[in-house]
Amino acid sequence: MKQTPFTQKHIDLGAKMAEFAGYNMPISYSSINEEHHTVRKNAGVFDVSHMGEFILKGENALDLIQKVTTNDAAKLKNGQAQYSTLTNEQGGIVDDLIVYCIEENNPPAGRAGVYMLVVNAANIDKDWNWVSQHNTDDVEMHNISEKTALLAIQGPQATAILQPLTDIDILNLKYYTFAKGNFAGVPNVLISATGYTGAGGVEIYFEDKDGAAEKIWNAIFEAGTPKGLKPIGLAARDTLRLEMGYSLYGNDLDDTTSPLEAGLGWVTKFTKNFTAKELLQQQKAEGVKRRLVGFELADKGIPRQGYEIVDGAGNTIGVVTSGTQSPTLGKAIGLGYVQTGNTAIGSGIFIKVRDKQLAATIVKMPFV
Repeated sequence: MKQTPFTQKHIDLGAKMAEFAGYNMPISYSSINEEHHTVRKNAGVFDVSHMGEFILKGENALDLIQKVTTNDAAKLKNGQAQYSTLTNEQGGIVDDLIVYCIEENNPPAGRAGVYMLVVNAANIDKDWNWVSQHNTDDVEMHNISEKTALLAIQGPQATAILQPLTDIDILNLKYYTFAKGNFAGVPNVLISATGYTGAGGVEIYFEDKDGAAEKIWNAIFEAGTPKGLKPIGLAARDTLRLEMGYSLYGNDLDDTTSPLEAGLGWVTKFTKNFTAKELLQQQKAEGVKRRLVGFELADKGIPRQGYEIVDGAGNTIGVVTSGTQSPTLGKAIGLGYVQTGNTAIGSGIFIKVRDKQLAATIVKMPFV
């Protein structure tokens, strides 16, 4: 298994470790509920250095991004980020990602575009090959995943805890914007007002050289431990994202699900050309046959990926893609694809668990 720059830290802290996307990652340090509440109410630190980062440079960098992603990256100014998807020829999702505009393309000023794509850990090679395959205009591409460390400090108190460590005004950093500067004495750190928890906070990207990872980790915990900041594992990251209705690639999104089916029409812009644009336009005009919905269980039990969703007559109308016991709500919640005629908010459905059918209701997301 691959290691992140913080793997030994997790082991020393007694984290329960497991393989995730080829990396030895911390799943939990204490209990999932405790870690979940720490982030919702205060602040926690996630090691997400397994994520992938690509740099695209050159006067045609934006054109390449526009060609392979569904959102309109031409709207991005320096210091802005954007959620998007990569689509295949069948309209399925190759991956969901974040596009960072580090330098807008400005030929009159003698500046070529510089962008960073942040992709899911399990899809690094697939995404790299997909973008490379469409790079017909000699865009300079660099896969910096292996040398880039990434910590997500999430929670309502995260920025207040971190502010003394940097000269960047992170207290007033707007959602989906970023800035580069010194952090904990380390230069050229990118601090982004993004995250996967819905609890506020930032994500910090930096190259692990000259002991940067050690320096940053220690500084964060020296500043944060007296204020209740704790390390958090991937299990709580999953319960946090699910409470917000955020999709997870491999569960709720994959090569066979379209952005429109997944409720991602808001990042699918038909004002530009991109892979499978015509097919998705047709899908939009005709209407999708299934949609990703959120549901809450009335009966006791946990919905798991792959469980059937049925109607009152026992007919299969969909499938569960994600499910958990929500620590905030104290009840089971889930996501799943359901036939379009059965997706209205408030509709009663049933989750088939072995020989039982557990009553559930389709609800508006986010759950919390």
